[in-house]
Formats: sequence, structure tokens, C-alpha cells
Amino acid sequence: MADRAWKPVDFTPYAKGPLSGIVVLDLSRLVAGNMTSLQMADFGAEVIKVEPLPAGDPLRAWKQGGHATFWKVYGRNKKSIALDFRKEGALDLLRRLIARADVMIESFRPGTLEKMGLGPDVLKREFPGLVLLRVSGFGQSGPYSPRPGFGTLVEGMSGFAHRNGEEGGDPLLPPLALADMISGLYGANAVMMALRARDRDGHGQVIDLSLLDAMVSVLGPEPLDYQITGKPKQRVGNGSNTSSPRNVYKTSDGHFIAISASIQKTAERLFRSIGREDMITDPRYATNEQRVSRRHEVDAIVGGWIGARSRAEVLEIFEKDGITAAPLYDVADICADRHFIERGIYVAAPDEEHGSVPMHAPTPRLSETPGTLRGPAPALGAHSREILRAAAFSDAEVDGFVTAGVINDGADA
Repeated sequence: MADRAWKPVDFTPYAKGPLSGIVVLDLSRLVAGNMTSLQMADFGAEVIKVEPLPAGDPLRAWKQGGHATFWKVYGRNKKSIALDFRKEGALDLLRRLIARADVMIESFRPGTLEKMGLGPDVLKREFPGLVLLRVSGFGQSGPYSPRPGFGTLVEGMSGFAHRNGEEGGDPLLPPLALADMISGLYGANAVMMALRARDRDGHGQVIDLSLLDAMVSVLGPEPLDYQITGKPKQRVGNGSNTSSPRNVYKTSDGHFIAISASIQKTAERLFRSIGREDMITDPRYATNEQRVSRRHEVDAIVGGWIGARSRAEVLEIFEKDGITAAPLYDVADICADRHFIERGIYVAAPDEEHGSVPMHAPTPRLSETPGTLRGPAPALGAHSREILRAAAFSDAEVDGFVTAGVINDGADA
């Protein structure tokens, strides 16, 4: 199996991290909120997933071969309580959980939290130190705010899909939840800034995290470029509007090499390496701006040299000459690459179903307070009783909630 090469790690349930003592109540669904809470969970926060009954977080339904692979990775280090919001007493129970939380994450359609009687004004009055992260597709304000906001819609409306794809071809959406992942990282950063502000003045605040805002932010100076040129940028495939040579080039044995010579010195080094030192002084290719305007010519020259050689031969020459190039990998290549293995980019964590599962190690790497794997992704409702006891509910109250169907305690999971 592919995971046999990965460094095996054990869960360390009592490990401490820089966020130990911080309680995060995560009511979000799918990717963006889970990405936010994962960052915090990996570094010590107690993350409580409040999942809806009967099916839990819809991320559990993202399966490969019948297995909830996304949940196994993005649910790690978290606790689960399964709550039926439709049952009488559910919102009062939720309020008790909020009372011990430092952070609350939600990704309902804007206005839903208010209809539940838990809008920002109410939360601020009842829980003044709470940091509330509101994740939505289009934000809490603006004419599109009421719309449901999945990442796919945002990747289309942000301008990303228009820029992505082959030259002359159709626009292309990413094959992964890109807008959600970017937004999740923004979310974790925003929560940490809000907690830092709370350290100073004791007050929580509301964070309005829009997937559209986040996706737009990584697309560069698109409006400025449009203002200057009067034209939207067009798709350039694996090329670039800003630097050349920059592309992927096919080798004689059917592999691909990625090159980014975005600095003048790196371009000059590449031209020397392929025996075309004349291009350094040729006025057609001497500057980056000139090369971009003739990028098809540059790609043909570079690609022709690479296409006459095998991947191993090209990489050996480029490594010797210090060229900024790398092979294009699929996951099978990654599983065999010694850098990925020795650095521990993926690790093999214990798993009752599979024996072990490979997953990315906590990132980034802190020298003194690193992230840790404290526990596997939980079964639905696995921590319901533990979570309610920590919120000062008695065993009799918890039993009553189970009997009434307000919570699932994981007994049947």
C-alpha cells in the first residue's frame, strides 16, 4: 500500500500546543470552516464540531471507494457532538456550549443565525468575549449576501475560472475546493488576530469571511491591469502573463518538467544551460517584458531542447546548473519521492478501519510549539457526553437529551 513509506506517528491525546486552552465551537459545514478549525485543532485548541442530526457534517459524505477520506483528514484532532436543532431545548443546550467557547464558527446562509435568535447583537450581549467567525459565499452584506455560496460559484464569479484553462479553450474550474481552502486559511488568521485583540481589551468581535473576497485577493492586480490595458486578461494555459519562460514542457519519455524563470538571472542561467546563451543579448528575448510578448517563441526553444531528452537527463543537467525546474508529479510519484518521505510531509496515522491512513502533517512547522496529531476524526456524536459534562450538564440531563433525541451520544455510530 502507498502509505507504507510514510513515517508512522501515534496520536498524543494530551499533547499541548500554543492554542491549548482555547475552545472553538465549530458549527460550520463542508470545507472552509473545517479548514479554519483544523489549523486551530492541530495547534492545541479544543475544537468541538456541532454536527446536525441525522447525517452530521456533509463533509462526511465526500467519499472515495465508500470511505469518508475528507473527513478522516479534516476532522482530525476534533470532538463531535451530534445535535438535532429542530428539537425543543437544542438552542438552550447550544447556548451553554457557547458560554465556554472562545471562538464560534458558522457557515449558515446569512440571516440564519439571526433567525435562530443567536445573531451577533445577542451573542455580543450574552458572550462579550466571543470571537464569531461567519463564513459565507458572498459575505454578510451586499446584494448577493442572501445567496447560497459554494466555492464553485465563487471560483467562477471571482475571475479565477476565466483566467484558468488552455489558451483559446474554455474556462476551467479547479479540481479541488480551492476557494474554501484559501478562505479557511484566512479564517484561521483572522481568528488569531481577533484573539490577540481580545487579549488587549477583553472584547470579542465578528469576522465576516466571504469566499468571494478571499478568492479575489489571490488573483493579483486584475482591476489595475484592466484599467491600464482596457482588456481582461485571457487564458494562457500553463504560461504566464507576467514572466517567461514559465510553462510545463514534455520530455522525450512522456513526462513533464515545470520551469519558472521569473527573475532575469534565472532566465539567463536557463539559456546558458540549454546552449542558447545568445538569447541573453538578443533584443527579442533580453528582458522579461520582451520574452512575455514572445512567449510562444521562447517556449518553443526551451520545449524543443527538453523534448529531445528524457526526464532523468533534463533534471540531472538542470540540478547541476541550478535551474529553477521541477518534475510534474502525480500522487504515485509523490509516494515514491524521498524528500516527501524523509521530511514527513505526509505521515501515517493509526486508523481502526484501514490500519493507518496517510495525511498531511500539521503545517507550518513551529520550532518550540509544533502542531501535533492528538486524535483521529471522530465518529458522529462520539464526544457528546464528554462535551456536555464539560459544559456542566449532569449525567441525568445528558440522558434526557439522548432519550428526547436532542443529541446522539455516538453509541450507534
